[in-house]
Amino acid sequence: MTRYLSLSALSVAAVITLAGCGSDNEPATPATEPTASTQESSPSATGSGAEVSAEHNDADAMFAQMMIPHHQQAVEMSDMILAKDDISPEIADLATKIKEAQGPEIETMTSWLEAWDRPIMPEGAMEGHDMGSMDGMLDEDQMADLESAEGDEAIMMFLESMTEHHDGAIDMAQEEIDNGENPEAIALAETIVETQQAEIQEMEELLAEL
Repeated sequence: MTRYLSLSALSVAAVITLAGCGSDNEPATPATEPTASTQESSPSATGSGAEVSAEHNDADAMFAQMMIPHHQQAVEMSDMILAKDDISPEIADLATKIKEAQGPEIETMTSWLEAWDRPIMPEGAMEGHDMGSMDGMLDEDQMADLESAEGDEAIMMFLESMTEHHDGAIDMAQEEIDNGENPEAIALAETIVETQQAEIQEMEELLAEL
């Protein structure tokens, strides 16, 4: 009888032990939930960097609409100087850096306008219109002169024109910083100011060496 009771007690103890183990494992499920939610939040945080918030005003839209063709011309100017045979490595590096910075920014701003359901071209602008009146932009004749120039003349034209071009971009970016509403657009404007101010200083130093 005593032996029977002992076996019964052992059985009960085993059940209690198993139940205890089960209860110890149960918190493991909730413990994994924060991890899952953290993993879910990480892609969204990354995605928010690639996407743009819907909050914006006319200044944000105008900033993107005007900066896109402005950047496009800077890329075209860079391609022109890179196509020449007699440019220094310093000039080639500068032109490449400008292309690598502004090319992705064009794509970013285009995606913003699409997300905001805004036209890529500013309202009232006509296709084929000479953009030389925009801040620091070259007109068609100036672009043709840059394309045909060679040697030091081409380098000087590129540096002087791009410096003026950057000055115009900084003015446009500062207007966005002052009047814009969208946080991503303002952040890009701040980046443009910082980056292009540094490039202006670099171009002034290169001009002084000619």
